[in-house]
Amino acid sequence: MRNLLLLLTIFLPLIATAQITKFPTQTGGNRGSNQTGKTSNNKIADFDRPPVEDYKIISIKNDTTYVDTTLSMYKEYRFNYLRKDTYELLPFGNTGQTYNTLVYDFEKTATMPQSMAQARHFNYMEVGDISYYHVPTPLTDLYFRSAYEQGQQLDAFFTMNTSPRFNFSIAYKGVRSLGKYQNALTSTGNFRSAFSYHTKNNRYHVRAHWVAQDLLNQENGGLQDVALEQFTSGDDQFDDRSRLLVQFQDAENILDGTRVYLNHYYNIIQKNDSISDYSLRVGHIFNSENKFYEYRQGAAQDIFGEAFESGSFSDRTDHEETYNEVNLVYSDKNLGQLTFQSNITNYDYGYNSVLLLESEEGGEAQRIPNKLIGDIVAVGGRYKNKIGDFNIQGDAQVNIAGDFDGYNVTGSAGYDIPKIGEVTATINSNSRAANYNHLLFQSNYLNYNWHNAPGYNNVKTNTLSFDLKSDRWVNASVSATTIDDYAYFALSTADTLVSSFQSSSPVNHLKVTAQRDIRYGKFGLNATVTFQQVTGAENVLNVPEILTRGSLYFTDRIFKNALLLQTGFNVKYFTEYNMNAYDPILAEFYVQNDQELGSFPLLDFFINVKVRQTRIFLKAEHFNSSFTGNDFFSAPGYPYRDFNVRFGLVWNFFL
Repeated sequence: MRNLLLLLTIFLPLIATAQITKFPTQTGGNRGSNQTGKTSNNKIADFDRPPVEDYKIISIKNDTTYVDTTLSMYKEYRFNYLRKDTYELLPFGNTGQTYNTLVYDFEKTATMPQSMAQARHFNYMEVGDISYYHVPTPLTDLYFRSAYEQGQQLDAFFTMNTSPRFNFSIAYKGVRSLGKYQNALTSTGNFRSAFSYHTKNNRYHVRAHWVAQDLLNQENGGLQDVALEQFTSGDDQFDDRSRLLVQFQDAENILDGTRVYLNHYYNIIQKNDSISDYSLRVGHIFNSENKFYEYRQGAAQDIFGEAFESGSFSDRTDHEETYNEVNLVYSDKNLGQLTFQSNITNYDYGYNSVLLLESEEGGEAQRIPNKLIGDIVAVGGRYKNKIGDFNIQGDAQVNIAGDFDGYNVTGSAGYDIPKIGEVTATINSNSRAANYNHLLFQSNYLNYNWHNAPGYNNVKTNTLSFDLKSDRWVNASVSATTIDDYAYFALSTADTLVSSFQSSSPVNHLKVTAQRDIRYGKFGLNATVTFQQVTGAENVLNVPEILTRGSLYFTDRIFKNALLLQTGFNVKYFTEYNMNAYDPILAEFYVQNDQELGSFPLLDFFINVKVRQTRIFLKAEHFNSSFTGNDFFSAPGYPYRDFNVRFGLVWNFFL
């Protein structure tokens, strides 16, 4: 099935070229005519390509950008497995594995718990990750990058408008990489298809997508103690990382999900500048998603405690959620945009059977139910307006019926200061239940069975933040967050095994980030630094105090301006701290306070070039690993990546 989807994604653009529908663009252009005004009968006319600004990308929030074919440092930062800037993350040793979080963002808006296996969700595409398009001619985007040991990454995307009112897109992202260490293979696939349409009179608009994702990772539990000593010693005979012994070689986990999303609305009253200054529309949003997370192992391991079955087993968690929203949006030239909405969420999370755990003292057996199931009804509203020089936005929602209480209130005000930049102040107050796998979890391992839903309080988060966006000075942000009843995973003091906990004391988190890109002639310096501080409850949230990244680069056009070259060095560094450890059964990170890691530099050398619409990336990753010592780890027991040369490209076809 995966190969079929990949073939469709690659060959569909070739099929479509025979039936390309072109339509006028806003910028016009002399399309399809020669100097005499006639078209040759024996060859296709040499059409002028529309400007790249006409190839529009529309987000779920209706923010519109366009296809960017430039070569910049921001493209360098986003050329990775996630295709996002991973400044705040630390990747594991193999492409497609998880990431340790170095910088936290606690601004939340949802009033429902998050799903299980959050360490597997970095590459899981949510509703907000799917974009919609409007293009004058068919567009293809191909991403390729080499992986580690017998593997590669490919992300192939195609979109076209069959008419000015209907667009569809299809894409597949596939990764397979064996990795350097034993039992560390990754095999992931993300299939996406979407369409958008509006009627000729512009009254009815619809957007929809269907997504199918399967993210599989082999798990090895990290290096054994003797292997850790061999790794840190720098002994040449262990440069072949497959010689290092891991905790086990018979486990894997998989996160699999499908989603159907529909967002449509009807303009009851359309805004017309010559007649009225207001509009009214009614809308409906439908989102249905089915997920399962499964951990499979050939034999139980003592490091996770006692087990029901000592032989092969499989732990599977299912999560189904269906969301329906009805909204009414009123827009007025003076009053702004006001939205009223009501929604109902049906959730079904859990397992196939009820579990009874016998008490060691001979008392009543503990009952672990198999389901968290029900319906949540919520109401809310949104407001957006520009009052004078201020951009005002507000969002509020509260759960009014169901087993999960929750609310969210967010307000922001932005002001554009002349010759400086835009300043935005945001306040966010959120209350929601802890994630599902904190409330209920079942496993073959005795210690990994709990039912905390009756006893856990809502996690309450309050954040105040300020942001400055200034090309002339600096991009900066400051946020202060207080979290009550913070839920986290950690080692139990009783048996040193992982379990779920909730803090009885508030957690205070302060974050300050500054970023600046400085140019001098053909040279540039892009620098980012983040400061974090945690106070209040001790040893429940560990972060590096300082994280920084700097890039010194050179940019020039060569070969008679036919090729744009960008080359330079990246360095990333964070201070030593009690880095979170990884648990493969939960696919979650947990707090540990026994081992400080960090304080190792990560140096990369890169050469990037652009030829027409093709960008080619060549990077020597972590080239300092051989002479700065083997003290680099992504998590306790999991070494960071060794020196490796990676190659890849991004190729845009404008048909």
